[in-house]
Amino acid sequence: MIKFVMCLARRKDLSREAFLDYWQNRHGPFFMKNAEVIGARRYVQSHTVTTPLNDGLRASRGMLAEFDGVAEVWFDSEAALVAGMSSPEGQKLGAALHEDEANFIDHAASCAFIVTEHEF
Repeated sequence: MIKFVMCLARRKDLSREAFLDYWQNRHGPFFMKNAEVIGARRYVQSHTVTTPLNDGLRASRGMLAEFDGVAEVWFDSEAALVAGMSSPEGQKLGAALHEDEANFIDHAASCAFIVTEHEF
């Protein structure tokens, strides 16, 4: 399996609470209602915990400011992801998801990539 990962930064005009509320209660259910269209097997939202520990962890490593959360979507393979997103239904859903993301995500301050897991 492969994972599509997005490290998300909220729009500057949204509070952290508003960002998390929209992501969890509107975008998440919208995605899950349509996940089968693109062949998504699993979807997980990881919401960043507000704690001084995060500031210390980043400072000790010279890292960038924290993201507001991480989204992970599992697919059977890269080919399955491409097929799901390339179909007419997948393209329509991809456009709708991107449009909905604009309600809460600052895309320019976020990042996305494909990964494989290596468990130890």
